[in-house]
Amino acid sequence: MCGIAGIIESQLSRDALEARLQRLQTDLHHRGPDDAGMYVSGDARAGLVNTRLAIQDLSPAGNQPMHSADGRYHIVFNGEIYNVAELRSELQQEGVRFASECDTEVVLKLFERYGADSVRELSGMFAVAIWDDLEKALFLARGPLGIKPLYYCTRDEQLAFASEIRALLNTGLGQWRLSQEAVSEYLLFGAVQEPGTLIDGVRTLPAGHYLIARGGSVRVTKFWDVTFGNRRVTQAEAARTVREALANSVERHLVSDVPVGLFLSGGIDSTAILALASKRGITDLRTFSISFDDPRFNEGDVAARTAAHFGTRHTDWRLDSRTAKSLLEQFVLRSDQPSIDGFNTFCVSKLAHDEGLKVVLSGLGGDEVFGGYDSFRTIPKMVRASRLMTPLSPVRSGAGRLLERAKGTSQRFRRLGRFMADVPITSTAYWAMRGIFTPSEVLRLLPRYGLKGLANPAVALHVPPQPTLEDEVSYLELTRYMRNQLLRDSDVMSMAWGLELRVPFVDSRLIEAVQNIPAELRLAGKQLLLEAVPEIPEWVRNRPKQGFAFPFKEWVTGEWNDVFRQIEEETPVRLGSWYRCWCVFALDRFVERHGLAAG
Repeated sequence: MCGIAGIIESQLSRDALEARLQRLQTDLHHRGPDDAGMYVSGDARAGLVNTRLAIQDLSPAGNQPMHSADGRYHIVFNGEIYNVAELRSELQQEGVRFASECDTEVVLKLFERYGADSVRELSGMFAVAIWDDLEKALFLARGPLGIKPLYYCTRDEQLAFASEIRALLNTGLGQWRLSQEAVSEYLLFGAVQEPGTLIDGVRTLPAGHYLIARGGSVRVTKFWDVTFGNRRVTQAEAARTVREALANSVERHLVSDVPVGLFLSGGIDSTAILALASKRGITDLRTFSISFDDPRFNEGDVAARTAAHFGTRHTDWRLDSRTAKSLLEQFVLRSDQPSIDGFNTFCVSKLAHDEGLKVVLSGLGGDEVFGGYDSFRTIPKMVRASRLMTPLSPVRSGAGRLLERAKGTSQRFRRLGRFMADVPITSTAYWAMRGIFTPSEVLRLLPRYGLKGLANPAVALHVPPQPTLEDEVSYLELTRYMRNQLLRDSDVMSMAWGLELRVPFVDSRLIEAVQNIPAELRLAGKQLLLEAVPEIPEWVRNRPKQGFAFPFKEWVTGEWNDVFRQIEEETPVRLGSWYRCWCVFALDRFVERHGLAAG
């Protein structure tokens, strides 16, 4: 697990290039405090840097950048490859020799033999950069589900890339400006949608894609995507498939040369991971939870009971609003792209870090794969009801526009009105449930950031054909909410504490194993997961879904009111809810921190 960055076609002197690379390395130090390395090509056309968090092969043999024996290829790598043992064995059978036990070397050797398509063989979370000094070409790739981030930009035929946007902003490649399209997306959804970023000219390499840059040209290619099917299986067969796939994923995610912990809530997902880890004979797993005095948000007692049941060494942090407020400024400084999430992961990651951990597992992804959100029931109902009204579409649209603009209407009803006035498809209904500000509100907010909206921002998102509306919701939850918000924030907030966060539910092999189970079984509100893991205790099975939520509403209107009051007073749109207030607060601080001008 590392931070990676680089610059190619720099047109700089060696000294100037090394100075910029050193700046990138410094900005990414928190992602890998164990070691740092730099490579500059002989002609100074390319430079790579990394910062290393040593998890597997803790010896210097695992340090980066790594180089091929003939000096042609040079690699920096961020992530973990979980099928590394089988890949290493296959390569050894072909006569390949290894100098380390590190997965980075396996990725390099695989690329040497098979080129760009070698990433199709990798199972894990990764962002990788390889410089080919013979062809003068850069290869970038990002894992199938987008767990590890990778950003890039091009200026005057130069290309720079990094694990975090804030590192790119310090490369000296010119003045950076806000992207109007991305700011609009952020205000609509609470997070920027890939491949865009808040910075004009900086892009996210999409999940499941690789990039080849050569001679000033950039080509991006997709190598993986989620594709749901509808294979006929019984409930028992489906449960066995889930059991095997999840058990194997948990086993792969536990491989480490350092101790491993688990973020344990009172919910089904993290408990399922703990149950399967215990079944595999793992006895030294550390568990961590955060609790509150407010019983509406407190899962600490349930988590402690579950930890005792499975015999883990458990640590709970009873967090109050004053302590949380004291962490707020540090959270802002360590953030990358803002969203309406991340503070909860920041806090629990601090807890694990303070207890000496470098690797933790999380139950993130279980809701998206197994239908744990209300969206899986509500959105298909909304779409079907709206389509039934198609013969009366002028009436439906007119009523929707009135509802969207009505004074005193709640935020959710305004979004519902926009959906009624729009095309009745899953992605517009999805925004009606997940959205933050309406398009008309976005247009009123843009001038706050020196931007002028020319047309109503679009709320529709692309969804490839899927067997059912429920599958379409799952695709959106996986590729939008989870990828652009939950995974991005989890990466940044865990790496802020030098902590590797692993997510067994967000695993390409697991997804490939379960994606053909029909939606009526796979997305039936976690019932399939409960059947697949009967070891989950009844006190977890029978409690209402709560989620890893903090009492933000009470904090924002109470202890934190002095921080947020001015935002409420100055914003030309009524904020009303804590998450809309947080959305503006996070964007304001991002713009101020980086001194950004309008695009």
